[in-house]
Amino acid sequence: MKRLKHILDKFYNEYDFRERVLHDPVTFPHKYKNPEDIETSAFIASCLAYGRVDLFKPVIKKILGAMGKSPYDFLMNFELKRQKSLFSGIKYRFNENEDILCLLHILSVLLIKHKTVEKIFMKFYKSNDPDIGSALSGFIGHILNIDTEKVYGRNIRPSGLLQFFPSPSKGSACKRMNLFLRWMVRDRDIDFGIWKGIPKNRLIIPLDTHIAKISKCLGFTKRASADWKTAVEITGALKKFDPEDPLKYDFALCHHGISGLCRSKGDKESCAGCVLKREGV
Repeated sequence: MKRLKHILDKFYNEYDFRERVLHDPVTFPHKYKNPEDIETSAFIASCLAYGRVDLFKPVIKKILGAMGKSPYDFLMNFELKRQKSLFSGIKYRFNENEDILCLLHILSVLLIKHKTVEKIFMKFYKSNDPDIGSALSGFIGHILNIDTEKVYGRNIRPSGLLQFFPSPSKGSACKRMNLFLRWMVRDRDIDFGIWKGIPKNRLIIPLDTHIAKISKCLGFTKRASADWKTAVEITGALKKFDPEDPLKYDFALCHHGISGLCRSKGDKESCAGCVLKREGV
């Protein structure tokens, strides 16, 4: 365990965060200085951060570009009928144009009523919770109670809208929401730390296929499903190396897979060139 901690710490300390931010959706909120704009743009960017980076980045860029200099001010004054044409034709994979409009409508409703996303989330967070799972479930439930009739003509939640808002209560790993929460809560590296009421060790790792496969190789989990329980288990394993900030290892592990350095096949030939294996794990 000491050897693995040394390797992971070395991996983290040598990681080029400045270079990698260009290949990550966090690049969008980094374009803003106002905390409200950072939070708003981060929420939108994280909701669409699935699939290939080179495919979802242009979509996020179009959406935020149509919102002008301040996405927060735009949504605080959002009028669907008058401004929906600004987003005409924008869609992405499972999300039709109406779903993206509804994402903006929902976020606008939340901000107008509560001023920030943080204030809504903190209504569901309890300081004695072991992690943010219960708060996230409450937060998503609150979101899905918002009336969508203005967008769809009736109060419905089609699959393209629900795809934005998975919940731990349904077993989802909630990779994108956990990514957003990491950006907001952690105050180091490329994260912003603009939310002050949640300790870093309450966060859950944004679990994707790269993290899941590498974590199985390293013995962090034996679970086959990339679900909420697996994300919690992997986070628990990382807490053994840093009890206060376990998600510090997320970047290196994730991009170790994304970059192609890990082929994640699990056989001796594929793993022979792995930097972690070479270090003696």
